[in-house]
Amino acid sequence: MSMSYIDTVIQVENLGKKYVLGHQQEGRSKYKTLRESMIDRTKSLGKKLLRPPSKDLINPSREEFWALKDVSFEIKQGDQVGIIGRNGAGKSTLLKILSRITEPTSGSIRIKGRVASLLEVGTGFHPELSGRENIFLNGAILGMTKAEIQRKFDEIVAFAEIEKFLDTPVKRYSSGMYVRLAFAVAAHLEPEILIVDEVLAVGDAQFQKKCLGKMEDAGKEGRTVLFVSHNMGTITQLCKTGIYLKRGQIVDTGTINSVVSKYLMSGSENQPLVNLVKEHKKTTKQIFFTEIAIVNPENQISSEIDVRYPFYISLSYEVTKPLKNVELSVRIQASDGRAVLTTHQSDHDPESLDREVGLYKLYVRVPGMFLMPGSYTVSIGAHEPMVESYDTHEHVITFNINETGTRLAKYQNYQGSGIVMAELPWLENLQLLA
Repeated sequence: MSMSYIDTVIQVENLGKKYVLGHQQEGRSKYKTLRESMIDRTKSLGKKLLRPPSKDLINPSREEFWALKDVSFEIKQGDQVGIIGRNGAGKSTLLKILSRITEPTSGSIRIKGRVASLLEVGTGFHPELSGRENIFLNGAILGMTKAEIQRKFDEIVAFAEIEKFLDTPVKRYSSGMYVRLAFAVAAHLEPEILIVDEVLAVGDAQFQKKCLGKMEDAGKEGRTVLFVSHNMGTITQLCKTGIYLKRGQIVDTGTINSVVSKYLMSGSENQPLVNLVKEHKKTTKQIFFTEIAIVNPENQISSEIDVRYPFYISLSYEVTKPLKNVELSVRIQASDGRAVLTTHQSDHDPESLDREVGLYKLYVRVPGMFLMPGSYTVSIGAHEPMVESYDTHEHVITFNINETGTRLAKYQNYQGSGIVMAELPWLENLQLLA
């Protein structure tokens, strides 16, 4: 198949990316001296020279891992495509291949038009140079001419909101300033194809809104946008079509709402308890979640909840280093990705922000007769607000709110009545609150 259609800008055929993982052999020290490493390399070279090629054995300490396997799709000019999938699905690997950062192991890609990638923002920034100098340096790395950078210089500075620090070395910038400047330079490249990977997860709410606006503008101007995010609300806002990746392969493609719905509902398969600690056997995180569960009023772990009664989201986590200003958050989302609510532990207990080393468990109580019958997912996070994200798990667990004979049952189409139900006062006379 060739890129036969004029409006096809990206064509991917049977794409594969293989990595070779090295495993530490049992009984051997994790750390080696330079002398030991050199001796091992010399021995290895000697064995290769002495051993006949036909008797060359596979190294048992090395394992092949396919981050992508047999991936094929086609994207038209002006498409806004959301690429979704859980951690390790191959999303970032795919974007790096499309951005020419990584070479594929097999298959082919064909791209028509100039590409701007917002994958690892700030790549190419020199810490000793000023913001002004880095705009020209980074712009050149991204493929902008000097005249193009000069023409857009004022707009880039205004977007990044760094006017006062323009001649300050970027090593003195806060992480927020650094990200704003990096995004501003890349976003003003005006490419035919814009590739974005989770860059909006950093920065304050106002700047995230500006970034979204910039990406929306790119779509309205007929540019092609590829966007990876764990935020399904943002994905559905920005994108019209979706690609769902799982273990390096495409599971589903289609309209963004249908793909998001399949992604959310297939993830945890309604397991009422999810063990998260496997990922952290060798973690360096200062705080990480170990377990999440849905608990019904009878203190039973269950993903099926009676709409009439309250239930609990149980969180277990570990702190490996004393921390201050730690905020835990829980977000409940509907099956279409819309956020229903987000609650923070600090909302009710400001004193809970400091943590000593140890194991912790807490429960978030969700009232009965609150969520409408339907399927929901839970996302959790541990972070220091506006500073650092320690651990996050998106759509980590799924549960169902079941209709059990409430007044809603008499309405056939109550599913279209909203996400939450509430008993609100109906007054014959206006009563102003004091």
